[in-house]
Amino acid sequence: MKSSSKQLSEKQDLGTTASATLDVVVITLFPDVLTPYLNSSIVGRAVKSGQFRFHALQLRDFSLDKHRTVDSAPYGGGEGMVLRVDVLHRAWARACEIIAEKSTLKPRTVLLSPQGRLLTQESSQSLLEGMRPLILVCGHYEGVDERFIDLCVDEEWSVGDYVLTGGELPALVILDCLLRQVPGVLGNFDSFTSDSFQKDGLLKYPQYTRPETFEGHDVPDVLKSGNHGKVEKWRRLQSEERTARKRPDLARSPKRPSRDD
Repeated sequence: MKSSSKQLSEKQDLGTTASATLDVVVITLFPDVLTPYLNSSIVGRAVKSGQFRFHALQLRDFSLDKHRTVDSAPYGGGEGMVLRVDVLHRAWARACEIIAEKSTLKPRTVLLSPQGRLLTQESSQSLLEGMRPLILVCGHYEGVDERFIDLCVDEEWSVGDYVLTGGELPALVILDCLLRQVPGVLGNFDSFTSDSFQKDGLLKYPQYTRPETFEGHDVPDVLKSGNHGKVEKWRRLQSEERTARKRPDLARSPKRPSRDD
């Protein structure tokens, strides 16, 4: 698995152009959990504009018995049930066919797993390299048969060091994170480049809007000064201060240059 430390920007190549399309197929037991979110807000606008195409496959549709069974008890004993390799493989093969109908690029198969690579703003950028289509596999129960991982999975990704009931929420987190980075999805790409973690790994500065005064709390004078240089300096200092206070682990990061560099 290759990683990248490059920061995406309007000038970087995502494999095509600023109107590139991200194709995604999600294999899941709960497609109804995914579709409302993926058709809403900024992500929904990306769907309507053609910059994001997704298809949710119901894993049970690939079971061959009348009960639509997708899992079985683990060999060797143990707790819970394990998703079957044969059912997963049939769903994965169909996902590959769907991708092939839309793209000439080879898809990247990603299993959502607490054992996977940790998703961060920086690490997420490797998932957009070349704008390759994605097949996201949502695990459930006690996990998936290891043979499916050996045969079909390119990468495992995690959204944190904790365990969730299934991979649907991690899939949504990853897709939202990725789509914000595709030029044209956000109305103003500066909204992405000024986000937390984008500038030297710092948290974003405090923001204010109307009313100017609320219950004795005023908007800082510098933000009303009209002096863009002073505003930028204030924001940088505020970002450094709140990063040190809220996320000292980020403040100690060796990759972040000091203010004097």
